[in-house]
Amino acid sequence: MEPSLILPPERDERWDLAKQVGVETAVVHTLEIGDGSRPWQYDELLALTREFRDYGLDVGVIEGCVPISDDTRLGRDGRTEEIERFKQYLRHLGSLDVPVVAYDWMAGERWARTSTALPARGGSLTTAYSDEFMEDAPEQDIAPVRADELWGALEYFLNEVVPVAEEAGVKLALHPDDPPIENLRGVDRIITSPEHYERVMEMYDSEHNGITFCQGNFAAMGADIPETIRRFGDRINFVHFRDVEGTNGQFVETWHDEGPTDMRACVQAYRDIGFDGPVRPDHVPTMAGEENSNPGYMTLGRLYATGYLKGLLEAVE
Repeated sequence: MEPSLILPPERDERWDLAKQVGVETAVVHTLEIGDGSRPWQYDELLALTREFRDYGLDVGVIEGCVPISDDTRLGRDGRTEEIERFKQYLRHLGSLDVPVVAYDWMAGERWARTSTALPARGGSLTTAYSDEFMEDAPEQDIAPVRADELWGALEYFLNEVVPVAEEAGVKLALHPDDPPIENLRGVDRIITSPEHYERVMEMYDSEHNGITFCQGNFAAMGADIPETIRRFGDRINFVHFRDVEGTNGQFVETWHDEGPTDMRACVQAYRDIGFDGPVRPDHVPTMAGEENSNPGYMTLGRLYATGYLKGLLEAVE
């Protein structure tokens, strides 16, 4: 397993802190590459990977929705051009030795939370979701969206892009819907259970058609996390290391060492399946002295979680 941190594409103190805690793998979000409008362009990707490697960090994953949009997720006009750009994106990443692309299939609103400043241990701030606060919310602008639209468009997408990913040597890693509920304000969601992931894996049988194993989402699904890690085995291409307390309709993000999941058992399960890819702490509490300007992604909590993860890796070894 490769402990990793999500880092900005331009060097700042977070790069230094990552190196100081022993992290050698960076994860980058597409919206931060260049001006955010064309992250699939070779020159942008070359400059990004070169700057990280010159500093001694490998780009292990690029994650985010770009260069596909809801046109592709819903099978609408424009998806042909987007998918062709995505294929070129995969070829560029393969030539630059970036091994994993993480993406999602959430149409409309993606990461949904009803609280982003809930008090937690020691006065830290965490995020939470509750269906109760969504009961009277208006439908999303794109509603209604039916599950069969999403399933059909996803199968079309995978049949188009997985062969290119195989040729390029880049593994796809599909993130769960967050929260993993069946419908959010009039828009169906489909990546919401281990069984639905089985359906995705069967659409195109290849280790390049794989999973971002976001532990918090699988916990919200009610899954046994170590057992589910073993269930999917080599289809896990990337890990988001986190935990939640509750169910898909009402949960709170927890400190990594305080949630209900046996995190050591999870690390052991990754070892058992031979997982050797990137794993990054995700959705951390905001700690004392930090602004809560980017809930779940402030710096101190991620450093704490990295140390905790490294301790678990040593314990299992």
